[in-house]
Formats: sequence, structure tokens, C-alpha cells
Amino acid sequence: MPKVTSVVMAAVVGLAMVSLVAGISGTATFYTPPYTPSACFGFQEQGTMIAAASDVFWNGGAACGKRYVVTCTGATNQGVPRPCTGRSVTVKIVDHCPSGCQGTIDLSQEAFAIIANPDAGKIKIDYRQV
Repeated sequence: MPKVTSVVMAAVVGLAMVSLVAGISGTATFYTPPYTPSACFGFQEQGTMIAAASDVFWNGGAACGKRYVVTCTGATNQGVPRPCTGRSVTVKIVDHCPSGCQGTIDLSQEAFAIIANPDAGKIKIDYRQV
């Protein structure tokens, strides 16, 4: 009986680790410069590996400054059937993507281009806070 318990426990731990690595599913779009002013940092420049959080996780500004790893997982339209580059990008939340935002997260144009073909415009993603 102890062997069965160990196997079950190992499976549970393994699934939990996969869940942490995979992240949360959503969609991403991108926005173009200028990136200031931003809702979180005003006119203070934050570089280009940045993003705007949608209402999904904005939480009244609590998302400001948090970093997320974002990975493209697929297309949302037929225009670019395989938009993903196979890479991930880490971005800092610097802004709020207001109601009506077309994605879960609105990446800077530079960050989006690392993970997907910008011609896609909108992609499926997994994201997780780091």
C-alpha cells in the first residue's frame, strides 16, 4: 500500500508543477509607442519589455510593476495560421488596457514581436507571474 501512496503523491506533485509552468490561458494584442504616460508610472520610462493589463488582472492598479512571462500558444484567426515564434518574453505591467481591451494582456509592439508575428494582431497565450 505505501508504494501506491507514493505514486499517487508523485503524480499530484508533478501535475501541480506542470500547472505552475503552463500558466493561465488568455489572449494578447499589442500597442505601439509612445509608451508614456502610463497608468502606473506616468512619464517615467520603463523600457520596451512592457505591457498593459486588462481588467482580468488589473485589480485596481495592483498589477502595476508585476512581471509576467508570456508565451504564444496559437492563432486566433486564419490570417496568420502559425504566428508563434516558439519563444517567451518577460514583461512588466506599466499600464491599464481599458474596458473593451481586445486581449487579456496588451504587449508592447517589441515584446509581441519576440513571441509572434505582429501581422497576427491577436494571439492565444499562456502567462504566469514571476
